[in-house]
Formats: sequence, structure tokens, C-alpha cells
Amino acid sequence: MTTSSFRLSSSASHCVSRKTILANNSRRTALPSIRLKSTDVSQAAKDTLPWSEYLAIRRGKRRWEIALTAPCVLAGLAGGAAYFGSMELDATKPIMGIDPLLFFGGATLGCMGAGYLVGPIIGSTLWRVTHRRTMALIEARDREFHQHIVRNRVDPTAQSATNPVPDFYGEKIGSLHQYRQWLRDQARYKRKSQWPENQL
Repeated sequence: MTTSSFRLSSSASHCVSRKTILANNSRRTALPSIRLKSTDVSQAAKDTLPWSEYLAIRRGKRRWEIALTAPCVLAGLAGGAAYFGSMELDATKPIMGIDPLLFFGGATLGCMGAGYLVGPIIGSTLWRVTHRRTMALIEARDREFHQHIVRNRVDPTAQSATNPVPDFYGEKIGSLHQYRQWLRDQARYKRKSQWPENQL
């Protein structure tokens, strides 16, 4: 009787210890999975820019483009005036049927226009050089931002002189507050284009 009871107690203790080992193993396997999930979440957070930070970067890019536009316009004016001003002017010989003075003046204005177009390109290029480490994250947010703009902007075919489209490309958006204001402007435009002014 004593021997049989000893065997029963030993088998019971063996079952309990086996259950304890299995429970410990399950905890050990669960902990790495939790750690992996938390690591994946933190890695995903590192791989994306917060919208507030992205819009601030976007605002800085626009400032770079504007800052380089004025010098390029002045450089185009100075270069055009220096080049065409050094050429001999003969009022008796029209150029392409146009008075030489008017032709050279128009060409100088054309140089100013070229500077106006080139300025933002130079500003954007310099800005990209200063942000090359985060360009992949910025470009990913650019694609998402463009999708938001396309999905929420109004139909431009309904615009008129008294009801122009408000910032169709969202170029002036530089913060979350400005984005919300842009959404309100789009909604106001839709209401104004759908209903006559005397019914608003």
C-alpha cells in the first residue's frame, strides 16, 4: 500500500512539474513575440514623419524657393540689360519687324522671366541637399499628401472670376491649422458653386 501511494504521489508531482515547464515555455515564447511587435511598432514610427513635422519641412521648402526667386529675377534683369545693352542699336533696322529698342526691352524682360522660373528650381535643389538624409521619408509623405489634396480639392471647371479655386495644389499649406483651413475653403467653394449667391 505504501509503495503504490508513493508511485501515485511521484506521478502526480511529475505531471505538475511537466505542466509548470510547459507554462514557463509558453511564457518565454510569448515574451519574444511581444517584444517583436513592440519593436515593429517603434520601427514603423521611426520610418514615418509626423504630419506636423512634415508640414513644417514643407513650409521650409517653400521659403527656400521664394528666397531664391528674387535674386534670380534680379540676376536675369542685370544679365539681360548688360548683354543687350552692349549690343549696337540701329533704329533704322527693325529686328523681326520690331523696333530694336522694344525688342531688346522685351528680351530683357524675358531674362527676368527666366530668372523667375529658375529661382524656385535652384531653391528646391539646395533644400534637397540639406535634407538628403530624410528625403525617403519626405517623399513618402509627399505621395500621401498629394493623395489627400486630390481627394479633397474641388472641381476647377466650376471656377469663375468671382469664385476662383482656393489653392488648387495646396501649395500654401504649411501646418495642420492651414490644412484644416484649406479643407474649409474647399467646402465653402463647393457650396458657393452649387448655389447662387442670393440663396446662400
